[in-house]
Amino acid sequence: MGDRVQRLAELSVHGANVQEGQIVMVNAEIGLEEQARATTAAAYRRGAKFVDVVYFDPHLKRARIENADPNTLDFVPDWYGTRVLEHAEENGARVTLHGVTAPNVMDGLDKTLLGKDMLPRVKELTKVVGERSTNWCIVPAPHPAWAKLVYPELTDDEAYEKLWSELEHVLRLDEPDPNAAWDERMAVLKDAAARMAERRFDAIELRGPGTELTVGLLPTATWWSADFVTAKGLRHLPNLPTEEVFTTPDPTRTTGHVSATKPLVLQDGTIIRGLRVRFENGVAVEIDADENAEALRGLVEIDDGAKRLGELALVDGQGRIGPLGTVFYSTLLDENASSHIALGGGFPFLVEESDKGRVNESAQHIDFMIGSAELAVDGITAGGERVPVLRNLEWQI
Repeated sequence: MGDRVQRLAELSVHGANVQEGQIVMVNAEIGLEEQARATTAAAYRRGAKFVDVVYFDPHLKRARIENADPNTLDFVPDWYGTRVLEHAEENGARVTLHGVTAPNVMDGLDKTLLGKDMLPRVKELTKVVGERSTNWCIVPAPHPAWAKLVYPELTDDEAYEKLWSELEHVLRLDEPDPNAAWDERMAVLKDAAARMAERRFDAIELRGPGTELTVGLLPTATWWSADFVTAKGLRHLPNLPTEEVFTTPDPTRTTGHVSATKPLVLQDGTIIRGLRVRFENGVAVEIDADENAEALRGLVEIDDGAKRLGELALVDGQGRIGPLGTVFYSTLLDENASSHIALGGGFPFLVEESDKGRVNESAQHIDFMIGSAELAVDGITAGGERVPVLRNLEWQI
């Protein structure tokens, strides 16, 4: 197990491209201490000046929601945000270890209260991402409770082994040189993003079971893969694994309805199944689900932008996650198995100066999956021509 932990640690600091002399922030939940320690050591080996590990305990969040005055749940001490902003001012690096350590920990609570407490996310993070002031990477970190959620039919040991094995595969840790393997895949994704950007579509139309959605695009919006550079030109891979190409849409021009094709797991562990959302003039006017719709409704009440789209991402069938057929109950993984959209904050770095004021602003950013082999994606030109983009998970352009 130690070798696996070590290789994942090395990949995470490679993805974040930790530089000599940087302050590195490692975010993790309680239960992921072994991986956090290995990541810390890997960051120091790359020359980090200081590594600050920030742990979050979802059980403490439950205690707050269960016992605190509901009117205080949206309060976050200023120093939480100050820490993030000062770290960004230093152009630090961030590694986030994402693992489901306490699935269903919020069961039995009033779901309307869950969205009032945004932690572990703080609103300042949206500003930092938009300004591209830090180099960062989010990677999955296995945990036994997560494994049992994904593979309930297996024994505890078998489930944990299978989770590790599948994560090694999708992270390309089973390749002789994972870093080179990711460079190869990123070249393919960057090419797809460039082809989408060249078309200058006015809108994207998505049609599939339970989905008829038209997403308007901003005039100067481009498409990127998750191969970023900071404002100072430092390359980093913000998500590993990643299989998407994405843009930031016009927040006023989304119309229609959409059905999620995979469960949405919120940061507090709440699982939303059977999610359905209807949009009018860019606003999510109806949010329903088979389970826990109230939790998402609460989250989008944080500000006006949380009910509008900040991201549209397309995923082909050539990645390693989708073909497994596994529902990982993790947005980091499941969103890279299929196309997805995100309610909340958009990406101002994807548009030119003339459109920056039109990009959606919100403290939230909530991705949910809408893609499948049955989803047909078309680009709509300014003249109204419909151009096939994705069919049966294959690029048509």
